Amino acid sequence: MDENAAKLSAYLGVLGMTGLTAYLGLTEIGLPKEGETLFVSGAAGAVGTIVGQIGKIMGCAVVGIAGTDEKVKLLKEEFGFDEVINYKTCTDLKKAIADACPNAVDIYYDNVGGEISDAVVSNINFNARIVLCGQIALYNSTEIPMGPRLQPMLLTRSVLMQGFIIGNYQSQFSEGSIHLAKWIKEGKLKYKETIVKGFDKLPGALLGLFEGDNIGKMIVEA
Repeated sequence: MDENAAKLSAYLGVLGMTGLTAYLGLTEIGLPKEGETLFVSGAAGAVGTIVGQIGKIMGCAVVGIAGTDEKVKLLKEEFGFDEVINYKTCTDLKKAIADACPNAVDIYYDNVGGEISDAVVSNINFNARIVLCGQIALYNSTEIPMGPRLQPMLLTRSVLMQGFIIGNYQSQFSEGSIHLAKWIKEGKLKYKETIVKGFDKLPGALLGLFEGDNIGKMIVEA
């Protein structure tokens, strides 16, 4: 790994497990092709911001979803997303996704699960790929939530849905790191960090991830 590719904190994020999760999940399961539509949930998070940019590098139209107007603006103006939906102000999420993805969704990089994923899958394309990276909307559920039954849609549209953990692709870490470092040097890949100072702030920083307080990688600094 090139230790001079970026500042040291980047090796906790874009040049570490976060960046590799984005790169390998998208390339190994999402299999992006030029001209396809990539939809990213949790788009303003550490993984989501990187996934979207890699999608653009690979020639995809990229649509994201986030929870504030500030994040919507940042994703479009700084990270190059083509469209971004604010799910907190959207009254009809299914329709908003359909409007933002007129050719339907070819690749869904799922960081959140829940009702957002229900709405995305309702707009899924034939032969689409769904990358299951995270389900943060469900992690603290005290009951098993009921939602649309997705299997009929996956069946009739020949959709692949696959989950992964980054350790599945350990043999490709070096390859992924080379690509990520190269894109950073070329100015094609940008990253943000939300830095909280003080180890006593660890619990609050962790809870903040579930509230969407972070933009990019959440880092606690001594």
